Amino acid sequence: MTVTPSRAEGEDAVVRAGGRGGSGPGSGGRRGSGPEAGGAGRGVSSAPEGSPGERTAGEGHGTEARTGSPVAVPGARVAPSETAPPAEVAPPTRGFLAKATLVTAVLSIAGALLGLGRDQALAHLFGAGTETDAFLVAWTVPEVAATLLIEDGMAFVLVPAFSLAVARRARGTGADPVRALVASTLPRLALAFVAVAALLMAGAPYLVAALAPGLPDPALAVDCTRLTATCVLSFGLAGYCSAALRAHRRFLAPAAIYVAYNTGIITAMFVLGDRWGVRSAAVGVAVGGCLMVAAQAPSLARQLFGRRRSAPETEAAADATTAAAQGPSPHYGPEATKATQVTEVAASPAPSVKHSVELALIAPVLMFALCRQSQVLIERFLASTLPSGAISHLNYAQKVAQIPMTLSLMLCTVTFPVLAQALAEGDTERARTRVERDVAVASCMVLLGAAAVFACAPQIIQLLFQRGAFTAQDTAATATVMRVYSVGLLGHTLVGALVRTYFSAGRPTWYPLAAMAAGIVATSWIGAGTVDAWGVRGIAAANAIGITVTAALLLSGMGERRSVPIRTRRVVHELSKPVRAAVCAAVAGAFCASRVDSPELALAAGGLTVTVVYVLLLRVLGVKAVAPAFRTALRSVTRRLPHVRFR
Repeated sequence: MTVTPSRAEGEDAVVRAGGRGGSGPGSGGRRGSGPEAGGAGRGVSSAPEGSPGERTAGEGHGTEARTGSPVAVPGARVAPSETAPPAEVAPPTRGFLAKATLVTAVLSIAGALLGLGRDQALAHLFGAGTETDAFLVAWTVPEVAATLLIEDGMAFVLVPAFSLAVARRARGTGADPVRALVASTLPRLALAFVAVAALLMAGAPYLVAALAPGLPDPALAVDCTRLTATCVLSFGLAGYCSAALRAHRRFLAPAAIYVAYNTGIITAMFVLGDRWGVRSAAVGVAVGGCLMVAAQAPSLARQLFGRRRSAPETEAAADATTAAAQGPSPHYGPEATKATQVTEVAASPAPSVKHSVELALIAPVLMFALCRQSQVLIERFLASTLPSGAISHLNYAQKVAQIPMTLSLMLCTVTFPVLAQALAEGDTERARTRVERDVAVASCMVLLGAAAVFACAPQIIQLLFQRGAFTAQDTAATATVMRVYSVGLLGHTLVGALVRTYFSAGRPTWYPLAAMAAGIVATSWIGAGTVDAWGVRGIAAANAIGITVTAALLLSGMGERRSVPIRTRRVVHELSKPVRAAVCAAVAGAFCASRVDSPELALAAGGLTVTVVYVLLLRVLGVKAVAPAFRTALRSVTRRLPHVRFR
């Protein structure tokens, strides 16, 4: 652990070998690991699972490992007081990350299933025609707002800012930096959210005309847009809460927001659908946004106002000060080099947290997120000139096809604060390892899902949507589009995983926006050139090609100057293996599914074939990314991990 008070003091800081973040020989800690972003005043063991050095802390208590010998690091500073601030928060164990990822994935699956239920209810109640097309144009507002304010956009700025504030709070430097950050940013952001929401309501007719000029019923779309515009405020507050809680290593409430959101929409459609028609879905968007905030507010309030300095924290700080006075440890050796670097980084004067969220950082992040979301705007603009129902077919296909992508990015969501903290400490080796591992695991997962979607698309759409006003013709059109979308799922996943690395270091960069702009140009040109001949299939193909171009540019641009210097050739070589396996599995699964008449049995046969073929080919090709992650996740479920925080 690293103790980092002010430079004005004249004693050496201590990096304790042993149970937490130690780097000395014979310690129970992870070699070369530094502090991570985490819950204020509460340590998390960084020892390998099952090792004697692993210890945990109760809620609101910081702890210091008592095992191993202290290592004095020359050149760092520590206050001589007995009440010196506690060390920074230790890195999370693999078990912690696995269990946090599992919790996030389970709740995300629940939210995704409710999202499917929402789309099923929309299809059942209103079909795939003029009414649903009008609502889906208005649905553009919450889609863009979610990308900008919750999923990407603001999260890329706020998670690193809150991670820095949490780390400074753990060191006990003066006034609470987390509260200072909230006080300096939340009021201004809330005012901006209100202003944008009001502007959207007032300009709804012009927005609808710009998004879908060929829409048969623009008045209905305008009404729905004015209702959905309220989500700018609610989504903004929900995204702010999510960023703060994830930086504190609280993942339960942020992962549950889409459960609350989709519950609100489904309830509103069934309660108000007979009276208000498709406008009831827009009302549900407004209600669901409020439920997102309500689901997280209690947990965030506990982090801001429910934490007190405890005796173990003071005791740990006193131990560190005593160890510093004892001089160099006999264990001090070459392994302390990285710990020395981490200590020197932490000992440098930290910038004021109040100024951590600056326009120079926010502008490229928001522009990237908006540019990425413009793919949907381009699709709906082009589809508005096609026969009625085209926008609906694109929407249903995209929502189902992107479920594998969403699930594959859960690990990246959990490890984002870890990556931000590693880069803030200058530990590029740990950051590179984290990025390469996340890319490998996420790619293997999404390619399995993409193969299953391609193989069983007709059966999936038939079982999910073909009832009520949704006809067999709608099923055929939607399934065809979904198969085309599945080709671009790897590109979507790589963009989601890689772009975090560009925005994690806390410095402005415009390269991701340039890469996304190139993809948007490709999407626009290909879509405009193919829409007349191929219809919605041409639009979906343009989406897949455009996002793949962006992913290739982001991957090739990874380097010390812009992002994390990963081993690009090695990553590409490893990615080629699951790609080949997924292609073979998709073809085999589609063949088996086409030989069965019953949609249920066909889906089971195709899905089983895809899984078996894919896993066997991964083993034959020597892909090793998934097995360690699966074993760690299994251990985290079957073994008690009291240090994982869900509140």
